[in-house]
Amino acid sequence: MSENINFTIDGVEIKAKHGETILEAADKAGVYIPRLCYMKGLIPHGSCRVCTVMVNGRPQAACTQPVVNGIVVENNTPALQTHRRNLIDMLFVEGNHFCMFCEKSGNCELQAMAYRFGIAAPKYPYSFPAKDIDASHPDIFIDRNRCILCGRCVSTSRDIDGKSTFGFVGRGPHKKIAVNADKDLGDTNADVKDKAASSCPVGALMIKRVGYAVPLGNRKYDKKPIGSEIESSKSN
Repeated sequence: MSENINFTIDGVEIKAKHGETILEAADKAGVYIPRLCYMKGLIPHGSCRVCTVMVNGRPQAACTQPVVNGIVVENNTPALQTHRRNLIDMLFVEGNHFCMFCEKSGNCELQAMAYRFGIAAPKYPYSFPAKDIDASHPDIFIDRNRCILCGRCVSTSRDIDGKSTFGFVGRGPHKKIAVNADKDLGDTNADVKDKAASSCPVGALMIKRVGYAVPLGNRKYDKKPIGSEIESSKSN
């Protein structure tokens, strides 16, 4: 079996290797596919569906779909862009995201994704759900108002830190991040050096006392849009 695979994304030929996903191959080729739950080094599970692409006319999560020789992938179509905007809108209204005074502003992937898609305000009505904050740990806090249930902290704690500190409880609108203790995060063995502590794409799981260490205006997405580091590699 040949090691090389050829397929197209929006008419552009992409070279990949067996075992790669569409998202991995696209990244290497300098083609950005939006994503939120995906994190390099973790087993992808396709929970956010922001990376949905059309593969031979059928919707697939690019982070989990393996490359196959000859497939035709659509990434940048009006229908897919509308689908992604709707998902991003719903993530905003289903939580309480106060970007103007969130410590993660400028480094937040959800906020950056909204900017990339030109979303100034969600088109859906806000739910204003009652969410709690857990600041019991000396170095880490959980603000469930900002959680988008991406599962990064769950996978990172389990697969990299080997602690299983975080997990999901509840279903539907009652689903939330929980910890493996009878009470709060402060009762777990979570450590500020854990990979999970820095895995959150938003401001739901944050390390204390470092929120404004990098001034506004100098943060990751203040001057360049999310995905630009992938797109800029196309000519390299």
